[in-house]
Amino acid sequence: MRYLSTRGATPAATLSEAIAAGLAPDGGLYVPERLPALLTEQFDPEGTLADTAATLLAPFFAGDALASELPAICAEALTFPTPLRVLPQHPKSSVLELFHGPTAAFKDVGARFLAACMRRLRAEATSPLTILVATSGDTGAAVGAAFHRQPGIDVAILFPDGRVSPRQAHQLGCFGDNVQALRVQGHFDDCQRMVKAALNDRTLQAQSPLSSANSISLGRLLPQMSYYAHAALAWCREHHEPLNLIVPTGNLGNALAAQWVRTMGLPVGQIKLACNANATLPDFFAGNDYSPREAVATLANAMDVGAPSNFERLRWTLPDAALLRSQLQAQSVDDRTISATIAAHAREHGEVFCPHTATAMHLLDQLRAAGDDASWAIVATAHPAKFESVVEPLIGRPVEVPSSLAAMLQRSASAEAMPAQDGALRQWLLERATHHADALS
Repeated sequence: MRYLSTRGATPAATLSEAIAAGLAPDGGLYVPERLPALLTEQFDPEGTLADTAATLLAPFFAGDALASELPAICAEALTFPTPLRVLPQHPKSSVLELFHGPTAAFKDVGARFLAACMRRLRAEATSPLTILVATSGDTGAAVGAAFHRQPGIDVAILFPDGRVSPRQAHQLGCFGDNVQALRVQGHFDDCQRMVKAALNDRTLQAQSPLSSANSISLGRLLPQMSYYAHAALAWCREHHEPLNLIVPTGNLGNALAAQWVRTMGLPVGQIKLACNANATLPDFFAGNDYSPREAVATLANAMDVGAPSNFERLRWTLPDAALLRSQLQAQSVDDRTISATIAAHAREHGEVFCPHTATAMHLLDQLRAAGDDASWAIVATAHPAKFESVVEPLIGRPVEVPSSLAAMLQRSASAEAMPAQDGALRQWLLERATHHADALS
């Protein structure tokens, strides 16, 4: 399998090359030359999530240097459950819980997989590599945890100052060692722009080799397909029908993973995108031209994205706009509705959701109120304990903190301030490279 840029102006790459680069040289995102077709019969019905991932991703790794390592990579990265749990308040309703990893968010799946790949790709490397990650809340902590103390790799986490929850901010700054948090005086889109500018700066790359751990990285995106495939296959075996999904999304990586699983022929049915007040995607799917805009701050802060980078991959997957709009629907959920949904479900059903998951729950509530009786699963992207300042006042009680998150919160944390300017990150990286060179001389 070869990999191409969504912008079509760069030579084809191997998977290892695409993972190592993060962003294609022409500024586009790497995509496979084709999406393979798979049959449900190819998957072990008794297999683990790691087993499902190894079967699902084998065509993507075919012919690559990492192909023989794929089962070990999956087993190393996917060590925690992603259960599909019944929601008793609604018939034929489930929640796909993706927050049982080390940092209590779905980003752990992709980050740990990417780290396992990079560990093998750089086993004999002599020069240091800096992983850049822009985060709107959860990605940075997952990447920091996955790469913490990994030899030969530094991590720089850029996050919008004051626009992540207090516990998220603490997680981002609690690692130390080879992981540095940078609190940017701007929006997530500023962080994402700064990272892309650095990755596209060939002069900078020559002095400070860089890669990415955002969902622009194939090493993050590909493994995210595994939990959708695993859940849909299990559901179909038991119920003999596809699994419909409601996916909270901001930068579109998680939703794109679900779409790719469906495109490959596995039993994923309808896909609805639950967005917050950042309406770039809902406006497009309502029939308007795609129009990125400045992000606005919401309670579901990890989805505060006005220019979702994976839209390029989505348009590559379904180039015809009419077909794309027939395949996916998107809806905005404002803060007032997020709050009301969290409070009502805690009060009436004892279910506690994070603000992002609440956007999906609201869409399901609407469907049921309108008489929809199809089988739906909402996707729970993060544990509500990460958003205690939002959730606890709404439900009137503390949220139990997972042990892994509690351990992180006990560490000291710090983050360095940075202006929302491409040049500021460039200068910081050059100074970092100089420091490393001096230390080695």
